[in-house]
Amino acid sequence: MMSVPTLGSVVLDCPDPLELSKFYARLLDWPEPDAAEDNSWSTIGNGGTLIEFQAVANYEAPTWPEGDRPQQFHLDLKVEDIAAAHERAVEIGAKLLDEQKSFRVYADPAGHPFCLCAC
Repeated sequence: MMSVPTLGSVVLDCPDPLELSKFYARLLDWPEPDAAEDNSWSTIGNGGTLIEFQAVANYEAPTWPEGDRPQQFHLDLKVEDIAAAHERAVEIGAKLLDEQKSFRVYADPAGHPFCLCAC
């Protein structure tokens, strides 16, 4: 159906698109990002899914779980070995925010919450 939209990408606002796209490319083991020459935009993908990163002046990270700037969405990333995925995420710059039985909540280097979920 031509009138039914399809998801093109998810776009994250951030202060430094290239640096944040490199973090997610490493976390997801995707190819290195493509970036605009002025670093206003960067894109990563795995051949189907795209995550894009957009520079925002005076960016302020969400506060989690509550606060003046609540999260508006987050990424849930499935993993088979949550302990190994945790070590990898923290090693490349994620900050652990919360730990539950089947998932862990982190902040990426720009402060966006994301979850590693046991599958």
